[in-house]
Amino acid sequence: MLRCRLDTSNHPYRTAEIIQIRTSEQDCKKFEYYVHYDGCKRIFFQFTNESNRRLDEWVENDRFSHSYTNKDSIKKILNTSYLDQPDRKITRNQKRKHDEINHIQKTYAEMDPATAALEKEREAITKVKYIDRIQFGKFEIDTWYFSPYPDEYGKQQKLWICEYCLKYMRLEKTFRYHQGECTSRQPPGKEIYRKGPLSVYEVDGRDHTLYCQNLCLMAKLFLDHKTLYFDVDPFFFYVLTESDKHGAHLVGYFSKEKESPDGNNVACILTLPPYQRKGFGKFLIAFSYELSKKERVNYRGALSVKELSHMTSITTEDIISTLQSLNMVQYWRGQHVICVTPKLVEQQLNSFQCRKPKLIVDVNLLRWTPPKKSNKAAKK
Repeated sequence: MLRCRLDTSNHPYRTAEIIQIRTSEQDCKKFEYYVHYDGCKRIFFQFTNESNRRLDEWVENDRFSHSYTNKDSIKKILNTSYLDQPDRKITRNQKRKHDEINHIQKTYAEMDPATAALEKEREAITKVKYIDRIQFGKFEIDTWYFSPYPDEYGKQQKLWICEYCLKYMRLEKTFRYHQGECTSRQPPGKEIYRKGPLSVYEVDGRDHTLYCQNLCLMAKLFLDHKTLYFDVDPFFFYVLTESDKHGAHLVGYFSKEKESPDGNNVACILTLPPYQRKGFGKFLIAFSYELSKKERVNYRGALSVKELSHMTSITTEDIISTLQSLNMVQYWRGQHVICVTPKLVEQQLNSFQCRKPKLIVDVNLLRWTPPKKSNKAAKK
């Protein structure tokens, strides 16, 4: 463990672990260190004691506190990290000694199941985020997490991504050439909603596999807990764009299982960083609920928590939890009972939590019919 500043400002030094080392692109004689901060989570420019890999980053030597840093540990990591490089030639004897010292196993098959599971978990935790930033349209965006781009792309410090077709490139000159050749100016699929400059496109993962895979790879750069990258066939992707004279610029998206056994209306949701805190995230969530409500358009019945769940497409557990947090529900004689007064309703409507969203879905402009379910899903 070493001591490292979170950034170049006056934040205090935090305990950090060096995960990997690489040579600097600007100066091949200098090194950059990939560090994971121990027990540190950024929340609105404050720091708590929770661990968050979003803060993992590549730093130079001047970010370390040399009064706390063990120089021998850096030298040891520096020496061993070069052995991990694929183009480094070492003898079999050197590799054997390296593997023995670092307790490296050849394959998971040689381990017992418990050890293999722990090793896989360790590898997942310590995956290195080589891609520091992406060029996406007019935005240069700092990335947050690791994403499994192919090796020749995944080891780049910066990727250039076409904002229309989502093709990713290593070199700026390739990107500039592609911009002149790419004919796409909007997502593939069907436009199902338009109001002003905002549009939503329904993209079938089966029909537009490459686009959806590229969307998932890019989304993983900003989502920690996401496992879907390549098997996109079972999903619809609903892509939100903002249009101008140049084209429809991708703002965010959510994915939805074509047949969800749990009835989930969203599998994954993301608003790209340049568009965050502008109401687009709430808009996407509201839009997903409108789709779910249309899927149950023929439902009728008396009002209860269960019926309210069907009407809004919000789970009964979430409804009860929300009402409880607002002091509007009580548990009485084995069932939940809504218990409110006009004064309590007025207080909640005037509260900060109930403020009107910046963006509202106009259901009259939604041009969408639910896709037909398979026979297996229909029987359920």
